[in-house]
Amino acid sequence: MWRSPIFWFALAIPTILVLYAGLLFSVLPEAKGEEMSYTTFIRRLDRRGVQSVVLLNEDRRVLFQSGGKEYWASLPTDPSRERFLTAAVDQDLVIRVDQQGLKRIILPATQYLVPSLLIGSILVLTFLMTRADKGGGSKSVTRRKTKGESVTFADVAGSDDAVAEVREVRDYLRHPERLKEIGAQPPRGILIAGPPGTGKTLLARAIAGEAGVPFFSASGTQFVEMYQGVGAARVRELFQEVHENAPAILFIDELDAAGRTRAAEATSGQEERDQTLNQLLVEMDGFDRFAGVVIIGATNRPDVLDPALLRRGRFDRQVVVDPPDRAGRLAILKLHARGKRLDPAADLDRLAGQTPGLTGADLASAMNEAALLAARRGKPTITYFELEEAVDRVIAGNERVRVLTIDEKRAVAYHEAGHATVAWALPGTDPVTKISIVSRGQALGGRTWMVAEEERVLVTKTELLSRMAVAMAGMAAEELVLEESTSGPRDDLREATTIARQMVCELGMSQSLGRLAWGQQVGSQFLGGEVHKADYSDAVAAEIDREVRRVTDEAFALATSVLQANRGPLDRVATYLVERETLRDPELSALAADVVRLHLQPSADGTGTSLGAEEVTPAGAPIG
Repeated sequence: MWRSPIFWFALAIPTILVLYAGLLFSVLPEAKGEEMSYTTFIRRLDRRGVQSVVLLNEDRRVLFQSGGKEYWASLPTDPSRERFLTAAVDQDLVIRVDQQGLKRIILPATQYLVPSLLIGSILVLTFLMTRADKGGGSKSVTRRKTKGESVTFADVAGSDDAVAEVREVRDYLRHPERLKEIGAQPPRGILIAGPPGTGKTLLARAIAGEAGVPFFSASGTQFVEMYQGVGAARVRELFQEVHENAPAILFIDELDAAGRTRAAEATSGQEERDQTLNQLLVEMDGFDRFAGVVIIGATNRPDVLDPALLRRGRFDRQVVVDPPDRAGRLAILKLHARGKRLDPAADLDRLAGQTPGLTGADLASAMNEAALLAARRGKPTITYFELEEAVDRVIAGNERVRVLTIDEKRAVAYHEAGHATVAWALPGTDPVTKISIVSRGQALGGRTWMVAEEERVLVTKTELLSRMAVAMAGMAAEELVLEESTSGPRDDLREATTIARQMVCELGMSQSLGRLAWGQQVGSQFLGGEVHKADYSDAVAAEIDREVRRVTDEAFALATSVLQANRGPLDRVATYLVERETLRDPELSALAADVVRLHLQPSADGTGTSLGAEEVTPAGAPIG
């Protein structure tokens, strides 16, 4: 602050104002005695009733004595002064003139110099503030961390493939001569893409920490402003500073904010964004490959980046950071368990198996939440119970105190029992790990937790149909037992409809529409914001709607058939849920043992799937 010229010029303005007010106060006219009008003064002067006259030259006043008292009168104009002097000379009156030399010096400064200084300071301050707002300067948009960054590759868990891809960047920054000797071209830029919370920024900091070079970070949003030319100027100054500190790493987070694809026709604000992107492209081409500068960009929207930004020679390598697998989640949990008093019986491997799809940020939040729960309950260590509840909080939200009537509690219990029963009975479903009718987060009812024993990439048509049946099982159980459905299956219907539309439009699993992909997916693969863009006729759209409805109806009928065949286990699970509200192992294993397992087979006409004629008990012996 003390080194900023803006601060000093801003301080100068009130200082000059105070000085100006003081000078004006010091030059105010001042006279002793009583005030007498000019006309009365002249009359007394003509009658020789005035003695001891002093003329104040700068104040245009006259001090005099009359009748033993002191008076003063103003001489507003030059003719009035001449009239006074003429009368005084006629009477041989001695006049002493006070030149007021101090006021003669101060008054011009007050009238001309001080206002000029004030206006000049305001103009300079306005210029500096405008320049700071428009030009920006690289220091205003970057955060610089010098050598000694504490983050290393050892702090990056669950992203072994991404770490392996960027290791050679560290090697190049440490020993650039090795690549030059062998004739290899070092990477100029690395684009790290992935969902939020997967550790893109952490990976960039680890590269800088391993290489031991200055680390400059900026956000793509800091380059885009409403003023014309601001972004381009900031890009130029940023790259200039990075070059002056080479070898160095420049990290640009949220690159899509400044590197979005240029539009065919410039709209409001688009021209400034395009200029910023053009300057970024020029700067990335303008430095030597062996200059020791590596640019790292991070984004979760690689689909909207300009193709010129992704070509070879700019961002040479794209590294995708996916959510971690089970081994990666275990490594992340162990990493964030450091420094926490974990109970010896708390099985992190088991917890890693129950958290598929969670990112590193989610797991870090879960470990911290578990520590907070243990401290809140006064426990000396963090037990597995706190870890499991913390994961539930991250996934579904906090428990909510919601008073349910007996009928509502029974409906929620049968709804969740239906999900669990169908999941136990059909093949290709994930194991049920927990059932609860306690509300969490924004959900109004309970929840059934199903976690896969192993993470899979490919899913069969039978497994997709089983998943749809599990999703529809809540509504099927309500209609089977309560003879009408509630508002609880809202999210289940959305999930089943999404799976059915994917089967019909994307996976070619429709007999009537054939093995074709209908529509285009628009949006980011990492943000889950895909939009289905139709590229087919209205007749095909109507056929798609009929086929989606047929598939969902088939899944609902399948769920109903499974529940009818397992009415006894369904009632027992619902009864236990009403009494205990939450069920875990070993209660779940005991209840699942009574469920009749079924298998699926194609229907006779080949258009769908139905239950097979053979039913198998959990023990594996056929029954009639």
